[in-house]
Amino acid sequence: MNPTSTAGSQLGQPNATAILFFLLFVGVTLAITYWAARKTKTTSEFFAAGGGVSALQNGFALAGDYMSAASFLGIAGLVALSGFDGLIYSVGWLVGWPVVTFLIAEPLRNLGKYTFADVVAYRLKQTPVRLSAALGTLTVVSFYLIAQMVGAGNLIHLLFGLSYEVAVVIVGVVMILYVLFGGMIATTWVQIVKAVLLLAGASALAGAVLYRFGFSPVALFKEASQQYGAQVLAPGTLVSNPLETVSLGLALMFGTAGLPHILMRFYTVPDAKAARSSVFYATGLIGYFYLVTFILGFGAAVLVGRQAITGVDKGGNMAAPMLAEVVGGTGFLGFISAVAFATILAVVAGLTLSGAAALSHDLWSSVVRKGQAPEHEQLKVARLASLFLGVLAVVLGVVFKGQNVAFMVGLAFAIAASANFPALLLSMAWRRFTTQGAVASMLTGSFSAVLLIFLSPTVQIDLLKNTTALFPLKNPGIITMPLAFFVGIAVSLLFPEKESSERFAEVKHRMHVGAGKAAAAPVTPVPSVSPGAAPRPTATKA
Repeated sequence: MNPTSTAGSQLGQPNATAILFFLLFVGVTLAITYWAARKTKTTSEFFAAGGGVSALQNGFALAGDYMSAASFLGIAGLVALSGFDGLIYSVGWLVGWPVVTFLIAEPLRNLGKYTFADVVAYRLKQTPVRLSAALGTLTVVSFYLIAQMVGAGNLIHLLFGLSYEVAVVIVGVVMILYVLFGGMIATTWVQIVKAVLLLAGASALAGAVLYRFGFSPVALFKEASQQYGAQVLAPGTLVSNPLETVSLGLALMFGTAGLPHILMRFYTVPDAKAARSSVFYATGLIGYFYLVTFILGFGAAVLVGRQAITGVDKGGNMAAPMLAEVVGGTGFLGFISAVAFATILAVVAGLTLSGAAALSHDLWSSVVRKGQAPEHEQLKVARLASLFLGVLAVVLGVVFKGQNVAFMVGLAFAIAASANFPALLLSMAWRRFTTQGAVASMLTGSFSAVLLIFLSPTVQIDLLKNTTALFPLKNPGIITMPLAFFVGIAVSLLFPEKESSERFAEVKHRMHVGAGKAAAAPVTPVPSVSPGAAPRPTATKA
């Protein structure tokens, strides 16, 4: 079976089906935003949908937040161009979810309010911890936004023939409308609609590919092997260094547990049980999706051809839309492209909301106003922060034009695994963890990850066109994540903090039973104390 020539491809020309689905999606989601805006009156509703999202709804929204366009477009492209090695991205992202299920979801819901910094700072000094956590959050959000906006610019440029820069601005404006007026309620429903569309679109595309091979994945892989040699089914093409493989795998696995926009979703459900259940639903949906992307990648390699894919986009990001055109014609290309566009909008909205929470809740309300900001002021700052991050996303998307989006997401995961995950885990699991230790861990993770990424081949050779790079690995996770753990533990041992150690029993109890059962806590033996909320983090310890 020879790859189909794309000389007559409709990519880069206005596509009536794509425009129709694009306008339909934007119209429906803006109607949702209008409905959500009327229900968003408080910061709780703006950041956490008032805690009224069900487990199943949050499972779909988590999947919608996580299954990014970088995954859909980037992984399909990597598999198409590199074969088996693209699988490490699919599996690496998936295996991070058990970590979230067993270590993160329930404690996070019981201890926090809007951000992961609520958990880290629960028994520590508020100001230094929240400042450091905000730095890590904003760094992760910035890298992730770059990947999403680059994907958005490429996609709309190829769909409508608009310039890359105009396409990025369109995505930014629509996303700002979602977040600015609808907050978490609108974002949640946009993510649910997007998850359903993406799963349906990817399934239909994979089904159309397998139909040509008698619904046999083995026949598909055999055809790929005949066209590109047996190496396409073996590791070593994309990631040939074992150390590089382990480093990338660590970043993808533990980065999931440090992504601020994913962690934030656990506050939208009513209790810890719903948080855990939502992860169960999300894991199933995400696992299915990543398996499908593997079929799409090999299908694109066989049916479209690597030369044709790189001829349109050298990073391979257009492999899935080109495959849709080959197996289903222009109409299917339009549908898949509109689905990818919806995917980008939903993820960017979630990222912007988590960044806005770091700016308004962690920095403004907790640090600047010491927890004394009135409700209307918090909401106003949250919306201004959303607007600022939306504009920043547009600027970053234009500056980083031309990068492979899957690599950019991999780098965001490395920072999340190094800056956020170690401090979050130590704060929940280690009695002797201190304020100084948390700050040192988060700053070390953030700065070391960014520094090694700058010194890596990804930036020095691929971006700056130098001949060598000081740091040999493309992903620094194997160095920066253990380093953040080590620094956090060493500094905590060097500078012990009596109060944080004494409050660990309270944290442990609330982590497992939640705020509603505080009266039964073993550290509160007085029987006459009425049930009520366990103490929230306050700003008085700064």
